[in-house]
Amino acid sequence: MKSVVKTTNSLPSIPDTPPAILTSDLRKVYRTGFFMNQKIVSLKNCSLKVYPGETFGLLGQNGAGKTTLLKLLLGIISSTSGRGLLLGKPLGNRSVKQRIGYLPENPYLYEYLTGWEFLKFTAELFQISQKIQKQRIPEILNLVGLSQVEARNKQMRRYSKGMLQRIGIAQAIINDPELVFLDEPMSGLDPLGRYQMREIILQLKATGKTIFFNSHVLSEVEQICDRIGILAKGELVCSGSIQSLLGTPTKYQVSGKGGDTEVLRKWIPTLAYQTDGSWYGELEGDHYDFIASLRLMEGMLIGMKLSQPTLEDFFVKQIRD
Repeated sequence: MKSVVKTTNSLPSIPDTPPAILTSDLRKVYRTGFFMNQKIVSLKNCSLKVYPGETFGLLGQNGAGKTTLLKLLLGIISSTSGRGLLLGKPLGNRSVKQRIGYLPENPYLYEYLTGWEFLKFTAELFQISQKIQKQRIPEILNLVGLSQVEARNKQMRRYSKGMLQRIGIAQAIINDPELVFLDEPMSGLDPLGRYQMREIILQLKATGKTIFFNSHVLSEVEQICDRIGILAKGELVCSGSIQSLLGTPTKYQVSGKGGDTEVLRKWIPTLAYQTDGSWYGELEGDHYDFIASLRLMEGMLIGMKLSQPTLEDFFVKQIRD
């Protein structure tokens, strides 16, 4: 596994803002075996910055160390070495708990409670007064798209997967946290459910909250996140904005009709034809010269757009290298 290929930890709009999350050489090693003499390295020397108000997506295959890093940040487990700060406090500091929210990948919800009862129970844990609860709970239900009637009258054991994820988000923000952690929030949801969850996250982002979430649904990450990081075998191989990681597009995808096939192939090595006789492919060479050449061949240009590697292409490349 190679070292970090590119890291862009600064945001142009907030260069002097202290990070909401800061880690330096964070490492986690588990001991296993009968005599606890075997070591499993779950996270290797992870250094990361996440700034206030940004949405950061952590990508990686199953077993890459995403949940381990999340648990370290939350203080659920302790690191083997390295250090970190969460909202300016050392990892595990209890005073920070009141300022963060967390939705686990597989949350345990008290299924015989209604959604409303569960949110009241969660609010009591944060010592939120009854007066504030009466205002806060309806606001949160509206934010996550759950009706107050269902929340009051329907036990959570009768909720769909999408409804459970929504009530899970609601409990994660019942204390109006500055920083929200979401572990695989799209997991198990159908396309409509993923769309609804994306809209909820975007609404949270619009309120200025810092959001850190793990995911393997790359299309959602691409639409939501300001920056991303990729974990592979416990190592943070890259981090930065999607634009900076994918780079500036330099080639064009072109399509058209007519022209000489042999000449076209010199310009478009990936030339392919469709059933209606039109062609398409990736252009190599100067696009102005190509257009002039196409006119000489009496061909017609239908479309031209800059091509750029997808996040999926980039992700696969990072975990394979």
